[in-house]
Amino acid sequence: MHRPAHALRTSARGLLRRKSLWLPSAAILGVLSFVLSLLYLGANDNPAGSMKNLPIALVDADRGTHVAGRRIDLGKQVTARITRSAELKSKVTWKVVDRRTADDLMGNDKVFGALVVPRDFSASVAALAGPPQRHPHPPTMTVLTNPGAGSFGSNMAAEINREIVRKTSAQVGEQLTAQLAQQAKPQAKEQARMQGGGMRAEKQAEKEAKKRAAAPGAAAAQLMIADPIKAEVRQGHHLGDHSGLGLSAFFYTLVLVLGGMLGANVIHTQVDTALGYVANDKGPYRVLAPAQRISRVRHFAVGSVLMVVLSMLTSALAMAAAVGVIGIDASHLPLLWIFGTCATAAMGLTALALLAAFGTPGPIVSMLVLIGLAIPSAGGTVPLQALPPFYRFLATFEPFRQVVDGVRSILYFDARTDAGLGRAWTMTGIGFAVALVLGFAVTLLYDGKGLHRFALHAKEPDPVPVPAV
Repeated sequence: MHRPAHALRTSARGLLRRKSLWLPSAAILGVLSFVLSLLYLGANDNPAGSMKNLPIALVDADRGTHVAGRRIDLGKQVTARITRSAELKSKVTWKVVDRRTADDLMGNDKVFGALVVPRDFSASVAALAGPPQRHPHPPTMTVLTNPGAGSFGSNMAAEINREIVRKTSAQVGEQLTAQLAQQAKPQAKEQARMQGGGMRAEKQAEKEAKKRAAAPGAAAAQLMIADPIKAEVRQGHHLGDHSGLGLSAFFYTLVLVLGGMLGANVIHTQVDTALGYVANDKGPYRVLAPAQRISRVRHFAVGSVLMVVLSMLTSALAMAAAVGVIGIDASHLPLLWIFGTCATAAMGLTALALLAAFGTPGPIVSMLVLIGLAIPSAGGTVPLQALPPFYRFLATFEPFRQVVDGVRSILYFDARTDAGLGRAWTMTGIGFAVALVLGFAVTLLYDGKGLHRFALHAKEPDPVPVPAV
């Protein structure tokens, strides 16, 4: 147990009176609160207003039909109206494809949903304008969701598609109502002519038509004609019940990132403790080992080796808790462990490099880089297409987003390379290499200038004479 014999004494009141204690603490905490509030609330303030180029698949499977010798292709008209919509221009990127391609796009995490015009769309709409049917089949448009791409983004796409179905139904309903009104008078005249009753018979036929319109069941038929198209919402890419509605990948990534960042801080402190740079407090006891000289380069190298090796353990335990205890839906477990190990190691090396570069402010800097800037731009909750431009720029290099894409691909999209896993591996490797280069470059520079950590101990004060008792 280390107990300096000549340590200066101070009172709590005297310590609280020091500006050197208040000012730095206030500045650091105030700036952190201000910056984090800007980052998190700025990213989620208005997703619908910030939305730009949200990818949605559009499928026209309608075969068309013939009415009175004339071909009608309502599916083509509807899809053309959707893609030319001024309201959705620049907000949505429509990928006009067939149904099989739409399924592939959802399975590869390329679209947030799909809108499908079915094969019998024109025929079912035309049937409403024909003779009354005993069991009418209302026209439908299918809204497919893709919660694996993110529940928030999938819901945004589904809401856009539902609104399109509603507007399309209103437009088709107006056309059907006008068409039926035009058909009513010629039919009444034809019926009067066949009966040979002249004008009086024609008026009588119109009265009978009105009675039929007021008959029981006619109101329901008119309502169907006024709003004929229904939206059928289905899950386009199926997820299990234990996938957190598409959010388990985000939270699993958060565990990996925190494991790397916090692990780096723990390892850095443990190495400093072993070298005698930092005292080891155990409850009321304080142990300070004898100071040992080691260069900054070797210090960073030791921490890096510990980080890489221990990432294997932390990744395995994170997976054991998530899959073994909680029971989240997950497959490709060996791949999940390997990718989690590499991602955690890359995050930890980045934090160690920042600690080597900045020293005591290093944990704050790493928190801002790996958490503060990373989570709002990760696309794990709000899709990147619904973020302000600044966050979309951050997403091109922030590590959290890259790891989210990899974990999402493994958990939801059968570990497909095109679903984000390929980019995740590439960016993780780049991050790993950049962290090593930064750490060794900074430590070599400091060592070359003679800025050794063991030479920066504050000079101990001269002993204070104690009067004899």
